[in-house]
Amino acid sequence: MQPFAQIDAVAVPIAMPNVDTDQIIPARFLYRQRADGWGQLLFHDLRFNDDGSTRPGFVLNRPAYREARVLVAQKNFGCGSSREHAVWCLYDYGIRAVIAPSFGDIFRNNSYQNGLLPIALPADVVDGLIAALEDAPGVHIGVDLERQTVTAPDGSEIAFDIDPFRKQCLLAGTDDMGFTLGLKGEIEAFEKAYERTLPWV
Repeated sequence: MQPFAQIDAVAVPIAMPNVDTDQIIPARFLYRQRADGWGQLLFHDLRFNDDGSTRPGFVLNRPAYREARVLVAQKNFGCGSSREHAVWCLYDYGIRAVIAPSFGDIFRNNSYQNGLLPIALPADVVDGLIAALEDAPGVHIGVDLERQTVTAPDGSEIAFDIDPFRKQCLLAGTDDMGFTLGLKGEIEAFEKAYERTLPWV
């Protein structure tokens, strides 16, 4: 995955609470491999009719939002099943940050492991962002992970919290396993030093 850089991009509002992983990616597509690409399946049953035609009423099908890289949603985004595929869909579509008052726990952890930044902000702040995005489709939201700030369409900055380890991994473009493998030299040095304290082993 790519290191997380600053974003200043079109943001799309998903003005619904409790968006679950089956809405993000229907279960019937889960047979696919990670390398197959998942962006075209994002919100599949909300974006497309049964015949494959697009539903003009769905927000991602509106021209002003099609290049969105930030998604702003209401509470409990990513609830439901544990499928990592939901994050793959968002990431492959181009979404790099999701802002909501709260997230499904497993979705949030899957996001960190796949280079997607989940940002929890107060509900009233999120409601204000959604209103701004709906009033002026195509406006930008900025996200600065290093400074831990979100820049609203009106230019105001909002601070957010993130675990320091998760921040470090996102900035480096790595997951837990990659971070651990990056410490291989230190781990081997520790093991050798530890063995010397246990000569009988």
